[in-house]
Amino acid sequence: MSDDFNMTMRKFLKQVGVTSQQAIEDAMRAAGTEATDGRTFDARVVLTIDGLDIEHVVTGKIAGRG
Repeated sequence: MSDDFNMTMRKFLKQVGVTSQQAIEDAMRAAGTEATDGRTFDARVVLTIDGLDIEHVVTGKIAGRG
C-alpha cells in the first residue's frame, strides 16, 4: 500500500481512538461513580466506509471506575 494510504489510515485510526476515549470518559463522569463503580460495560464499535463493502464490528468490555 502507498505511503499516503498508510498515513491517512493511521491519522483516522488515531482520531477514532482519541475521540472515543474522550467520549467514554465523559459518559462515565456524567453517569457518576454510583452508576459506574464495580460495573463492567459491554462496548461495540461499528466501522463502515462509504463506497466500500465493509462493516467491521469490534466488541469488548470496559470496566467502570472504582
